[in-house]
Amino acid sequence: MSIRSIGQRAAGHDRVIVIATLFLVTIGLAMVYNASSAIGPAKRHPLPETYFLERQALSALLGVFAFLAARYFPYRYYEKLAYPMLLVAFIFLGLVMVPGIGREAGGATRWLNLGPFSFQPSELGKFCLIIYLAYSMAKKGKSMAVFWIGVLPHVFMAGAMAFMFMVQPDYGSAVLLCGISGLMLFMGGVRVRYLILLGLIGVALVLIYLFSEEYRMVRVYAFLWPDRYPSGSAYQIKHSLFAFGSGGLWGSGLGAGIQKLFYLPEPHTDFIFSVLGEETGLAGVLTVVLLYSLLAWRGFAVARGVPDAFGAYLAAGLVLCIIIPAVTNIGVTMRLLPTKGLSLPFISYGGTSLVMNLMSAGVLCNIAATNAQALAPRRNVKVTRKEQCPGNA
Repeated sequence: MSIRSIGQRAAGHDRVIVIATLFLVTIGLAMVYNASSAIGPAKRHPLPETYFLERQALSALLGVFAFLAARYFPYRYYEKLAYPMLLVAFIFLGLVMVPGIGREAGGATRWLNLGPFSFQPSELGKFCLIIYLAYSMAKKGKSMAVFWIGVLPHVFMAGAMAFMFMVQPDYGSAVLLCGISGLMLFMGGVRVRYLILLGLIGVALVLIYLFSEEYRMVRVYAFLWPDRYPSGSAYQIKHSLFAFGSGGLWGSGLGAGIQKLFYLPEPHTDFIFSVLGEETGLAGVLTVVLLYSLLAWRGFAVARGVPDAFGAYLAAGLVLCIIIPAVTNIGVTMRLLPTKGLSLPFISYGGTSLVMNLMSAGVLCNIAATNAQALAPRRNVKVTRKEQCPGNA
């Protein structure tokens, strides 16, 4: 196989990642408008019905620039930037808690005020932690099997960032961060018994957190027995299921959904997938699931084929940072998981999340393009090796 043919094949796979991402962003813009057009005019200080769409479209434009910048920025430079970027992320997370700088909404302080815009440092924090973990694990190599070298420093760093998330509070992102870190450590060669121990400690901490306050216990009960809390903690999940149930095969049509009209809380963020299910039906739901599956497949294909460990860990971590929130959000809206506020990547309203996810997709494309052979079929690579061996002539 010639270098030219390998390059053409790699470029084709790059296009698959780009097209899947583009479709998800386009679907997101349409659904943000459909889900939020009635929210703005109904506020105490009325907003135009296109308010959320305009802000999301601007974020998408910024995200395209971030994608292109990441696509052409050599990913190996992130190795040198791992610690500085991690430090910047911690500084931003600390600034969130400074009065006058951090912005509070919905009982949580998760944003930095930037004039007419806001920035959510937790999204940057996840990206920077993945870069740090990829760099550190690649550097330590086989020493990852040693607890004091491969486990303790990484758990400490991930735990410190998760604690910063919980202070805001943003428990969903904290749990997500710990899950991604654990999976990356598993890929890096950490012994399974260490991960099981950490998992048991994590489960114990979650249970203590859940049962330390009565309202948290009620949320668990509402997930298990929603019929007992129809107008309380199970209200949003009940209406989410109503949305999916009324969508049928093809949906009620774009803009014709009912549950978004002040039945579903936050229909343009946490429960936007429910609106999509009602308006586009099973066909739309399966289309979105297919697009995420394509991203996961191609992303992990890149990670498996990259010759250097840092690129492999970085690609895998970025894919996990997109796919795990997507699976979690879909699971929550379908009552497969307890209710937790995590947005749907590329689709839910949220500027920082959209920009960072597009940037992550750009990094994936850069890794794939830099290592063109990573996306060549294994069968053809084996044939090439045989052809190069004189004994097989």
